[in-house]
Amino acid sequence: MRVAVVSLACATVLVAACGRGPSPDKTAAATPDAAAAAAPAAASAGSEVLTAGSIEFPVIPTIMVPSIIGSGPAQKRLELSMQSLIDPLAGISVRPANCATDGGLVNESGFTNVDAQGNLERVGGHGVFNIGADGSGQAVTGDGVVEVKPDGSGSVVNDAGTFEVNADGSGTYVGSHGNIELDGKGAGSWVGGFGTIENHGDGSGSWVGAEGSIEINADGSGKWIGGPESIVENRGDGTGTVGAVPREVKMAPLAPLPPAGQFPLLDKFKPSGAPCGYVITLNDKVLFDFDKDAIRPDAGKVLDVLATALGKVPSSAMEIRGHTDAKGSDDYNQNLSERRAQAVLAALRERGSATDASAHGYGETQPVAANEVNGKDNPGGRQLNRRVEIFVRT
Repeated sequence: MRVAVVSLACATVLVAACGRGPSPDKTAAATPDAAAAAAPAAASAGSEVLTAGSIEFPVIPTIMVPSIIGSGPAQKRLELSMQSLIDPLAGISVRPANCATDGGLVNESGFTNVDAQGNLERVGGHGVFNIGADGSGQAVTGDGVVEVKPDGSGSVVNDAGTFEVNADGSGTYVGSHGNIELDGKGAGSWVGGFGTIENHGDGSGSWVGAEGSIEINADGSGKWIGGPESIVENRGDGTGTVGAVPREVKMAPLAPLPPAGQFPLLDKFKPSGAPCGYVITLNDKVLFDFDKDAIRPDAGKVLDVLATALGKVPSSAMEIRGHTDAKGSDDYNQNLSERRAQAVLAALRERGSATDASAHGYGETQPVAANEVNGKDNPGGRQLNRRVEIFVRT
């Protein structure tokens, strides 16, 4: 029996890639002051409604949970080679890959390749495993310690940090990407070098960080302070103000913040597939302008590092996979995803990498997050879905 080393992937996407400014899906003014300047001058700043259009707040990142499947030496070498790129907030990550019996990539996380049909004790080069017939147990390996209880709760401790999960979906993560706490009911927080995200679970929340201070209330109102002269207040009734000296503008109520997720139960050492390689994820904004398939000039450094890293890890096959969100028609999204996958493949080949790789587009068919929540648009989820993946099969 082959037992996979279990560890917490240190480069998994912990949050949705956030908008570093207004979303490119809209044509609204980029900043509060720009919106005010575009409108006719008001005779009285507090009385006349300016027709500046809709002002869009930056997207508060959606709190996600780490992947909990094992990473091997090949992935660790890849992560080391890509260390200058890996940034969960920007949507650049590496995760271990699982494959189903037909060889297809399995998106779900889980522990791999441990027999849970009877009590098992194993001491060998991989570590020490004590596993009960119910799938609970403990694994102690060179990568850390994993404990799984019969109800699916447990912990993972390794060099990436500490992951604690409870049977109700609540839990904590403390590690290289900061601190995550989820209550299992939709509320949670994430604190890291980028700032602090709070999700209250009722549609309201806040983010204090790269974009300034952003607050969203459950009634559609909110406030964004991007600097001394960049202040936006949304009343939630179709009106609001912009600027340090408030000027009236029309603005749509803010979409409610989707609930934070739950930590997954620890699968009781049962396989969701077999380890088969790793997946590199690149948020589309890293490589492309909105709705374009030409790689951005400033993406050259990312591709240089990526091509060098891929050349250091042996593989049996490689696939460039393009994905979109659900906005637009199925045919349009399929075509866009194919063109983007081909563009990344061509760019890597220009750099002497991925010479035997293939490229495929999957359109909107394989989302990793909800495009809508309760019938309402979910910008953070759509950002996660707009991505290019590089599946390296080992």
